[in-house]
Formats: sequence, structure tokens, C-alpha cells
Amino acid sequence: MASKKRGEVQLQTVINSQTLWDEMLQNKGLTVIDVYQAWCGPCKAMQPLFRKLKNEINEDEILHFAVAEADNIVTLQSFKDKCEPVFLFSVNGKIIAKIQGANAPLVNKKVSTLINEEKKIAAGEMIRPEVILVPLLSQYNETVFSLGEIYYIVIIKPDAVLKTKPQEIKEKITAAGFVIEAEDKIMLTEEQVRDFYSQIEDEPDFEDFLSFMTTGLSHVLVIAQIKDQMEESDLELEGPSEPPTASGAMKWKSLEECLEQQHISQFCDVEDNEAKVAKLTDVFFPDFKITKSKKLQKTLALLRPDILENQDDVLQIIKNEGFTILMGRQIVLSEEAAKMLCEEYEKETYYEKLIETMTRSPSLALVLLRDNGVQHWKELLGPKSVEEIVEYNAESLCAQFAMGSLPINQLYGSDSTEAAERDIQYFFPPEDTFALIKPHVTHEQRGEILKLIKDEGFELTQLKELYLTPEQVERIYVQIVNKDFYKDVLQVLSEGPTVVMVLTKWNAIADWRRLMGPVDPEEAKLLSPDSIRARFGINILKNGVHGATNLYSVTESISAVFGEDAGEQ
Repeated sequence: MASKKRGEVQLQTVINSQTLWDEMLQNKGLTVIDVYQAWCGPCKAMQPLFRKLKNEINEDEILHFAVAEADNIVTLQSFKDKCEPVFLFSVNGKIIAKIQGANAPLVNKKVSTLINEEKKIAAGEMIRPEVILVPLLSQYNETVFSLGEIYYIVIIKPDAVLKTKPQEIKEKITAAGFVIEAEDKIMLTEEQVRDFYSQIEDEPDFEDFLSFMTTGLSHVLVIAQIKDQMEESDLELEGPSEPPTASGAMKWKSLEECLEQQHISQFCDVEDNEAKVAKLTDVFFPDFKITKSKKLQKTLALLRPDILENQDDVLQIIKNEGFTILMGRQIVLSEEAAKMLCEEYEKETYYEKLIETMTRSPSLALVLLRDNGVQHWKELLGPKSVEEIVEYNAESLCAQFAMGSLPINQLYGSDSTEAAERDIQYFFPPEDTFALIKPHVTHEQRGEILKLIKDEGFELTQLKELYLTPEQVERIYVQIVNKDFYKDVLQVLSEGPTVVMVLTKWNAIADWRRLMGPVDPEEAKLLSPDSIRARFGINILKNGVHGATNLYSVTESISAVFGEDAGEQ
């Protein structure tokens, strides 16, 4: 439900997301909404009037007050960046009036008039008058999404994910000329499924479908289609459609047509209604309008051995420049890795000495994330050698940290997005681990655990909810099968459905065990209070989660519940 700001609990409900806005529209009677910008806050000058009206009218069932932050609500994007206060009046979920500016007498009159009408309608003394609604949806669709584009929400269903179909589907969509603007792998909630599939909610087998959609991993995509391409396709001659070429030259009338022609429509469902797409985008990707305006990129940064004594200064510059450090490790480079990173110096007389230096002492490898990250890091680095500094800004990192016996830039950066992907894959190779959430964990706690997993940089490669069989438990817990307490483990896991997962990231096995914390929740609270077991564990058996201990355990556990090829995405 909508939260309340301290000091305003009895006055104004705080609305700071599309979901909370939609909940507010369920209010009966009149809701007066102060639409504000995050940088300036609600209109405090009007709050005394609202308190006065609330006390005088004293009708909590039909009079409500709210503040709504335009920055975070898709419906209110047309009010974003406006400095003048705006007050909207919602009656039974319909916005019927708008007042601009902190005009207390006018707002007071409007509230009094609308409340008197509501009382008369409730008493049967008058019929609800016809009103012209204040348009909002038509204003925000173009603000959130780019002009000249059609947007879709696509859900790749759990059975397709288990069959490792998502990559194939995404490749066919992009090859056909569509653009994937955002994507996520999630375990859908019941509410999200009902929202997306509201048109089939009355069908007799919907509850079975609901169970299917909420017990496995789905991929959710925001897909864009250029309107000009769609309109051009309308001019093409009638006839059988040919598959799109690899260049994406084929023009499709819709995404649905594309999926059907490529025989992949059975694996996913599409929503194309403009208003509903906007609403669902806010549900699945609440930061979409922010991230769409940015070009977030990962790049690899490497601090060579001679500069490590100054690594704290370099790390501070990295943070000051707006980069987020996603991963980092010290590593003594192999000759192969050193040559890959030093290929630009291959013709220099000091090349052999450089390779020797790079393979003798540790370097620090980092994965950085920032808007336009690849290019910005390259600009910060400056030239490849100190001899070229005069041609560059003297504030470049090459100039600031010129040291050692070799005339080279002591830092490295990926040269392109393709090189960054290659470099990151090489220095931080992804690893799978197996994880499960035990039956005693509530649905709400499960959601918190899944969020922690994503926040720690894990990718949800596979996920499903199921009742584990004794044979599956034996393969997952093979190391303790002969222990006296094994029968207690079997009992705990038989008490309800278990969520099993394949998690992927660099150093995944160790990082998942660190995030879980010590086996005993009481010990975890002392040694690792932010760990999952410290927060959600009850006792040693009901400690919330489990994880594989080594590569053999990972392979055996994944095979037990997902099949032999489950980790191959």
C-alpha cells in the first residue's frame, strides 16, 4: 500500500511509483493530489488548508489527500520538470479537474463543491453529472517512449526458459530489426501475471495457468519497433512473407507477425496496447525512463604492476568520475593475457621487457559501469605512452601516473564495447552455482532473497518451484547422506515447495556461500548479520537457503533438478 511520510500520516498519502498511483485510483470519493517534483518537494503552503478541510469536513471515507512525485510515475510524466504546483482532483478514480498554482481559495472552493456533490449523490438527491476527464495517458506515452517507435512487452514463458530458448528468441527478434530496450529474468508474482493476462482471467483453466507462470523463471522484454519501418511494410505487395534477412532488412507489420512467421510465438506472449505497455513497463522496469536516456556500458580497466602502489588514488578518481566498480581482482597475468593487453606496443623496442613485467607481478583488473563507460574511460586514460602527453590534456591518467622504467600508460582500458565484452569474459569468466530456497521461507521473504541475489550481481540462469523427491535431495545433499541428521533434512524439504536456482557470475560458488552466511542462523547473526541466513533463518535445519560447495556438487545438483544440459544457456 502507499507509504506515509513522517509528520503527514494523518494528512497526505505519499505516491512515488506507478503501482501506488494505480492503488490510489481505487479510492472512493474525492482525492486531492499535490503533484510535485523530487527536487522541490510537495507544496507546503497548501498543507494548512488541507488540514482545515480534513478537520471541518471530517469524512475520511470520501475525502483523501495525497502527494505524487511526478519523476517516478509514468502517468504524470507530462508534469515533470514543471516548477509550478499542480493539484489534481480524482473522484472514484477519475481525474476530473486540475488547478495550477497554489491558489488556496480556488482549491478550497473546488473541494467544497465536489464533496457536497458526493454527499448529495450518496443521499439520492442528485445524479452524478457528466464531466470531461483531464487527459493524462495521451500526454505521458510520448514522454516515456521515443517518438516514432512502437513498444511491446514480451514475456518468454517458463517452459521456454527451461528449454534454453530465450537466446534464440532474442537473436531472431533483433535480426528482424526490432530493438530490445530492456530485459530481466524474474519469477513472476501472481499480481503481475493477473495484470499481464487480464484478458483471459475469466477462462476456466486460468488458475492452472497462473500456477504455471508463477513457479518458474520468465524473461520479460521491452521491445521497440520503428514506426517508419512498420508503415513501409504496409506498402509492400500482398503475398507470402519471407523470413527476415540477417541484416534485419525485412519490415514487419507487428512483433506478433514476426514471431509467428519465425515459428517462435508459442514460447512467448506479447502486449501491444499503448497504455497497458506503459503501465507494465513501470511495473517490470521502474527505472526505464531513466536508464533509457543513458547509455550504460561496462568496460575493463587494468592497473599495471608499477601503479599498484597508487591504486587508492586511482580508485578515488574512478569513483569521482561516476563509475561503479562491479568486480575487481588482483591477478598475475599469463603470457597470453599480457600479450592481449599489450598488443598496441608490439612494435616497440621495450615490448619484451613490458611482457616480462606484466607476467612477473600482479595487476588489478576492474569491471567499471557508467553512462558511455567505454569512451569515457578511454578519454580519462589519455595517450598510450608518456611521450604523447603533450598532445593530450595534462590531466589524463597517463600524465598523472607516469612512473616506472617503461614509457607506457600505466592503465589499460577496453578499446570498444566488443573488446570490453571480450576482456571482461577473459578476466572474470562466469561460473554457475546451484542454490535453493527452503520451504519454510514465506513468499514475501522469497522476494527479498531474490532481490538480494540480483543486487549482488548474480544472473538468474534457471529457476523453478517444485516439490523435491527423495532421490533429488540425495543428489543435492550427497555429502551428508550418511549423517544422522540427514533424515531431518529430508523432513524439512518435504514440508512444501522448494525454489531451486542456477546462479551465474564470476566466482559464483564462493560469493553465494558468502551471501548465505554461516549454517547456524544464530552464528550468522553474530558473524555475518547481513547474510541471508542471519535474516531469514530459524534454526540450523530451517536456515533459509542452501548452496553447492564445489564444482562437482554444482553439476550434480543442477542435473538432479534441471537435467543434464540445464546450465547451457
